[in-house]
Amino acid sequence: MEQESLAKALRDAVEQAGNNQSAFARAIGMSQQRVSYLLDNGKALPAEFVLRAEDAGFGSRHHLRPDLYARPCPVCSGGEAAAT
Repeated sequence: MEQESLAKALRDAVEQAGNNQSAFARAIGMSQQRVSYLLDNGKALPAEFVLRAEDAGFGSRHHLRPDLYARPCPVCSGGEAAAT
């Protein structure tokens, strides 16, 4: 997964918070300074905050960190993994 697309997912999530880094940070239990650092340095949302961000309505785990949370296989049924 390209770091650029992971960084864009974080920017998208902050945009959903009205481009308010403080509001986004409070909602997920992170400091505003860390949010600013991540955005300024093109970093992804750290894994420990992904589910909190999803619960707060800032995007799905699949969008925020597709490298960690792959979308379910549409061909698979009954919880079976896709053949590789």
